[in-house]
Amino acid sequence: MAARGGFSNKLGFIAAAAGSAVGLGNIWQFPYVTGQNGGAAFLLVYIGWIFLIGLPIMVGEIAVGRKAQSNPYGAYKKLGGKSWAYVGLFGIICGVMILSFYNVVAGWAFGYFLELSFGNLLNEQDYSGFFSAYVADFRDNLFFSIAFMVITAYIVYRGVQKGIEGTSKVLMPTLFLILIFIIIYGLTLPNAMDGVSFYLLPDFSLINGRTIYTALGQAFFSLSLGMGALITYGSYISRNDNIVNSAILVTIADTAVAFLAGLMIFPLVFSQGQSPAEGPGLVFVALLGVFQTMGPLIGKIVGGGFFLLLCFAALTSTISLLEVPVAFLVDEKKWSRKKAVSVMALLIFLIGLPSMLGFGAVGAFTEFVSYEGGVKSFMDVVQDLFFVISLPLGGFLLSVFISSKWKTAGLSEEISHGNPSYGGSFIEKFFNLMIVYVCPVVLGAMFLLTVLQKFFGVELI
Repeated sequence: MAARGGFSNKLGFIAAAAGSAVGLGNIWQFPYVTGQNGGAAFLLVYIGWIFLIGLPIMVGEIAVGRKAQSNPYGAYKKLGGKSWAYVGLFGIICGVMILSFYNVVAGWAFGYFLELSFGNLLNEQDYSGFFSAYVADFRDNLFFSIAFMVITAYIVYRGVQKGIEGTSKVLMPTLFLILIFIIIYGLTLPNAMDGVSFYLLPDFSLINGRTIYTALGQAFFSLSLGMGALITYGSYISRNDNIVNSAILVTIADTAVAFLAGLMIFPLVFSQGQSPAEGPGLVFVALLGVFQTMGPLIGKIVGGGFFLLLCFAALTSTISLLEVPVAFLVDEKKWSRKKAVSVMALLIFLIGLPSMLGFGAVGAFTEFVSYEGGVKSFMDVVQDLFFVISLPLGGFLLSVFISSKWKTAGLSEEISHGNPSYGGSFIEKFFNLMIVYVCPVVLGAMFLLTVLQKFFGVELI
């Protein structure tokens, strides 16, 4: 433990793990997906999946990491043998590929923060056209993405306590403060309560198979499960820590950020009479019009604060995504942390260049391949393969590993360290039931449905 480093205390782990879970998926993706799927009705289904599927998988990942005291590859190998080690390696590769495009989007958010706070972005007349031109501009994107990767690498290089834990303890409270500030301001705007009603008063007639399926995907992605980040972070915690309590607090923190993001965005959107179903452009296009109507000073403050919030949320996730392959190289290849961070940060940045160039800068990456009834960019393909499809597969494989190889007895024994009342409790029976029977079926079905839909044009729901 001393050689690998570790979190100084339970709070440090919770801050770091919550930071890993909280990301662009909470601030950017969750509000627009909620807006497209009925508002409050979707929110209720999402929260249900968070605690039914997300929490048991999170507990499983943390327990596997703490038991093995290793990265995902080493953890699966130590507990399941060499054949299972490839499941861990698969998760590491997914994290690398996700970070390769995530860093690009984080660069956009960083650039928008600077443009809005210190530039003339609020004077634009066509925000959709501006966004299209902005993401196609290779020079700006290159600079901002490099800056974001350098910041991420520096934090990870500083180690588990000084870098990851110390930064998370600052970023997470700051993130909540910015969220609450913008929420309070947004609720004072005309028609803001219409947005609150849309978000908090459910119309249950809007719940259908597609809503349930989409909410499950959002819940799983929101918690950053299936790629080994929490296995890695779990390997850094004390055997005296209560895994269940920690996982519940991380889940609540992540869900709270997503919930508050919706409470922030929908009053702003409804105050200007805009559609909540704007889609992915809700943040980078629609909200700019909202900030513009606030006037030059308030628009810069609120809008700049919002994109700073996006940057913080992105950074807490990029840190954990980089830590996973770094831990692999330190544990398995015996590299120094400095060498592992330097090599992986550079490699991941280079892998991300085609994603950066795939929005008009280079035609071959912009129109990379065709499937799902349309042309896909390079970033679309990476996101579909290593994020949308692979993360549920990773969760499915984890639940199969625990139920068939490590066994629930092994899981319970590990969780009982730091939680002596766990054995025989209701929560133990609940986790065992979900991991052995429910999670494999639900996540396996989600994986198959997504593959059929995206690559074979078969929509069963």
